[in-house]
Amino acid sequence: MNSEITNIKLTPLHVPFKEQVRKFMGEGKGGLGMAIAAEEAWLGGDIVICQLETKDGFVGVGEAFVWLPESGVSPEQIIDAIKNCLAKYVLGKSPFNIEKINHRMDINLALNENAKGLLDMACYDLMGKLTNNPVYNLIGGKFVDEIPLSALIPLGSPMLMKGLVRALYKDGYRSFRLKIGKNIQNDVEILKTIRNTFGNEIRIRVDYNQAYNPFMAVRAIKAIEPYGIDYAEQPVNSSDYLGMAHVQKRVDTPLMAHEGFFSLKDFITLVELGAVGVLGIISGRPGGITKTLRAMNYARMRGLGIVLHDQPLGIASAMHIHLNTAFYNSIDYPTELFGHQMMEDDLLVDPLNYERGKVKVPDGPGWGVELNQKALEKYATQPTIVLEK
Repeated sequence: MNSEITNIKLTPLHVPFKEQVRKFMGEGKGGLGMAIAAEEAWLGGDIVICQLETKDGFVGVGEAFVWLPESGVSPEQIIDAIKNCLAKYVLGKSPFNIEKINHRMDINLALNENAKGLLDMACYDLMGKLTNNPVYNLIGGKFVDEIPLSALIPLGSPMLMKGLVRALYKDGYRSFRLKIGKNIQNDVEILKTIRNTFGNEIRIRVDYNQAYNPFMAVRAIKAIEPYGIDYAEQPVNSSDYLGMAHVQKRVDTPLMAHEGFFSLKDFITLVELGAVGVLGIISGRPGGITKTLRAMNYARMRGLGIVLHDQPLGIASAMHIHLNTAFYNSIDYPTELFGHQMMEDDLLVDPLNYERGKVKVPDGPGWGVELNQKALEKYATQPTIVLEK
């Protein structure tokens, strides 16, 4: 069997949020459902779908989900980086030579882990297709058949947030990420309302979206620590690594970097500064499977917790599920995959099986899911670009 990659197909997309999601987010400041200072409402997901094809017709698929206030790159910029730089290190190569592919991408293009990770992700799906194996068999095996999940609660009034937690609790969720950061008094009111309502039946993590300076962040986290917090996400500005370290050394709650973490070097720097206690993995940070495995191994050696969290479409969600089952014993917090609740389409022929706050591990080759080509065409913002050897 010839495993040589003969062409790369890249499609930029915009998939809107569901109407009820846009309505809920619109009730918060700036239409964002969070404390981040971006000025434009967030209305849906900007995505690039990558398809790697071999001469024998096997196809591996990857997905990059970006948002300019966080990622700093658009779908068009990802495509440009692949077209004008990275494609040459993939075309004509075997996906099984993934370490060499990653090495050549890294030494020839600084940063842009989103583009590199997109290609890496598609290579793993292609390896699974070529060997008729689920990806989890290529990275450690299947530990469990289903994954417990955490739900995302956008920033709103305490009563509105409580109502959403209640609805998702009835649906089987027992872990929640609460968006907070409007002010300390409001943070406390939200946590008090939800913890007093649900007691210790639920786990709570919070996301500040860079809301505070380091001194205020210490006060803010200490104010909510009595309510039992798993971890606090990005309390200070994304570039303020020293500020993160200042906060982490003064609170008991472990911190997680999100907007401030894109590359392996970012994460190692944060750890060595004593600025984080949890590694948070999404499909684009630190980029694909290869670097994710390195980050997870490093986090474990340094005694940090690990969580997988994202709101992508179906392809990247499946990637997280395969990672989770392969490394289930190393992941400390319920995985957050909320794209199926937020987006009006997941771009899969058959959706992933979400039920009662859990998701079943797909067992087919590669990611175990199939890209819906009609949906791809429907949400495409530009025609698919085909790069050939």
